[in-house]
Amino acid sequence: MSQPTSSAVRPLIYNAFAHVTPNHHSHGLWRHPLGQHQLDFHKLGPWIELAQTAERGFFDVVFLADVAGIYETSSGQWQQAVRTGMQFPSHDPAALVSALAAATSNIGFAVTSSVIQEHPFSFARKFSTLDHLSEGRVAWNIVTSYLDNTARNYGLDKLPPHDERYLWGEEYVQVVYKLWEASWEDGALVADRESGVLVDPSRLHAINHHGERYRVAGPHLVQTSPQRTPVLFQAGASEAGRNFAARHAEVTFLPSRTPESAAADIADLRQRAVAAGRRADDIRAIVMLSPVIGSTEAEAKARRADILESFSLEALAAFWSGSIGVDLTHIDPATPLSELRQQNGTRGTVRAFIDAAPDGVVTFADALRKTISAQFAGTPEQIADEVERWAAAGVAGFNVVPVTTLGWWSEFVDHVVPVLQRRGLMQREYAPGTLREKLFRGAAHLPDSHPARRLRPWAHPATQQDATLS
Repeated sequence: MSQPTSSAVRPLIYNAFAHVTPNHHSHGLWRHPLGQHQLDFHKLGPWIELAQTAERGFFDVVFLADVAGIYETSSGQWQQAVRTGMQFPSHDPAALVSALAAATSNIGFAVTSSVIQEHPFSFARKFSTLDHLSEGRVAWNIVTSYLDNTARNYGLDKLPPHDERYLWGEEYVQVVYKLWEASWEDGALVADRESGVLVDPSRLHAINHHGERYRVAGPHLVQTSPQRTPVLFQAGASEAGRNFAARHAEVTFLPSRTPESAAADIADLRQRAVAAGRRADDIRAIVMLSPVIGSTEAEAKARRADILESFSLEALAAFWSGSIGVDLTHIDPATPLSELRQQNGTRGTVRAFIDAAPDGVVTFADALRKTISAQFAGTPEQIADEVERWAAAGVAGFNVVPVTTLGWWSEFVDHVVPVLQRRGLMQREYAPGTLREKLFRGAAHLPDSHPARRLRPWAHPATQQDATLS
């Protein structure tokens, strides 16, 4: 039965963004006194503390980013990333969720998992289990990977071309949707003691998926979980990525650098969502917020300057080399950008990286530093002003990216959250129900406008599809 989405307005969405690694966006900051907690990333205690602190501040989600490979400066050359601790070592974020869910009551947990790194049948089983154990507080950040080392870790010579990875993603989500949405009918678990029937087999369906990459018989091994399909996060800035987000995402991340560009991006995504058969408001767009906090503006800027000096240029160069697929580590950081622009041998992707540098950036080192997350520094009131600017452009929330992953959250919760709450920019209490209900003030399950819900022939007898669901 269709469950309508509530039109009730809720405050902005806030995700506590983290990565189970010594440093995520704060490349090399594990060396700084503020970053010493990062070296405890492999222990459970600090992550429980993070989740409980974020819940105390009424954050919506602990968002666990991940990559399943190492950033290489060139093919097979991963030593610089390893040496600098650039998203390495990196532990499995899904392994944390049941423990963090047991230590909290309301906050959700989004886990990044690439379509490359796990077969869709085992992935669907794992996430349904986590949805049960967390009582419906799980989300999936859908990624298609961008590191060639990831591909080689899973038996490929290299990553497929960009748009082909999204075609892979399309089949992957079709398989997991069929398992989550179409395999178990509502009420299949009858648990009838008199008849001895636990599950009614007439309400359980094999999916018999036969695709280009996967053949999956089913049925799903896990009984229907509170949300069926976990909340769906996704980020995609390319044409293929935006179309994928418009078809599947409930929350998408924008790379927008200004509120004005965010407004244009949001309008574009809404048009694409409608073209894909969904409602314009089925998709929420969020951006990154990574502030350095001070009791005064001068203190905040001084703290930021100190932090910037501790960032590792080696780690930043390794990160961007792996991200864009071109070795940047051979460029002397002191080289003026004007000189690099004049060199005939400069690769197109490197030139694009250089040209993206803001005005006033002189050297390659400056260009690298301009890419780090901690670009804004201010008082709690100034941070709230910045939040209001983005919210006025139609942004639905933020990935709050800390300067350091561990040991930073209490500062934000104690000093910034009260200001946001006073201005009506952040919730003061949690709504009841699953993560989807908390986020969207609607139903626990996906709306019928989502393509996953169209895969349930038993829910649409007037348009009964083939029982194989393939």
